[in-house]
Amino acid sequence: MRIDQILAGSEEPVFSFEFFPPKSEEGEATLQETLRTLRALEPSFVSVTYGAGGSTRERTVELTKWIKRELGIEAMAHLSCVGTTREELIEILDQVRASGIENVLALRGDPPRGETEWRPTPGGLSYSTELAQLIRDRYDFCVGAACFPEVHPEAPDLAHDIRFLKEKIAAGARFLITQLFFDNELYFDFVAEVRAAGIDLPIVPGIIPITNLQQIKRFTSMCGASIPPALLAQLELRADDPDAVRQLGVAYACLQCADLLRRGAPGIHFYTLNRSPATRAIVSALRLQRPWAQRPDRSLAGAPAGI
Repeated sequence: MRIDQILAGSEEPVFSFEFFPPKSEEGEATLQETLRTLRALEPSFVSVTYGAGGSTRERTVELTKWIKRELGIEAMAHLSCVGTTREELIEILDQVRASGIENVLALRGDPPRGETEWRPTPGGLSYSTELAQLIRDRYDFCVGAACFPEVHPEAPDLAHDIRFLKEKIAAGARFLITQLFFDNELYFDFVAEVRAAGIDLPIVPGIIPITNLQQIKRFTSMCGASIPPALLAQLELRADDPDAVRQLGVAYACLQCADLLRRGAPGIHFYTLNRSPATRAIVSALRLQRPWAQRPDRSLAGAPAGI
């Protein structure tokens, strides 16, 4: 089923999970256990990332197909422009279509490991808009796109970012998933600016529960996201106690998600890092609490009618 239809037709918030293709037998075992555990939460869809430089593209297609066919969960394949020619992208998209997948997240992608500057591949595409246009022109996929509450690291300002977001939508994007963030005001301010610019697509917040302090510092430095000073201070106080860091991270994410859903977000997309305990605890608590039932404004972030 197309994700734009899932978002439009759901009477409950949409919970989705993101995974990456493992590179080792140990990683595969971890992912299989995670998928078995999170399947019981009945996610609306899951997505599978595409490694830098196309390093996992074969596994991305295979894992996405396996999740849809064997687990019966709607799945979305990520696809980026990095390290791939236009002809290779078409070949991958043909494989995705042949696998019965209906959803693709169109990304420009980050520079390959060891490189700091984006360079298009000879014979390839330069922007996510070009990839979305290619998909729209040749396929009947539902195309998703990324957006950035704290502005894309390479964009000069929010106005430029919103203009580019409009180009993504004109090229075929039908829903948006945000980069990770930890301050909900960043999300709601961003949504207000986007709505004022005439963009009315669902904007699903992307949330990562903090389970490792050094890891989240590395992630945020790479993507340009920020950690609120008060949260960072509390994490630093627990730096020598990994269990305490995880406990605080899960508690914070649970409160963050509850606030997002209460104030109109259409769902939550969890960056799981291929592990289940944090995501399982948060989703279970949210379904028990049902903060979306307390929404004062049900349309702010593109929430489906009836939520």
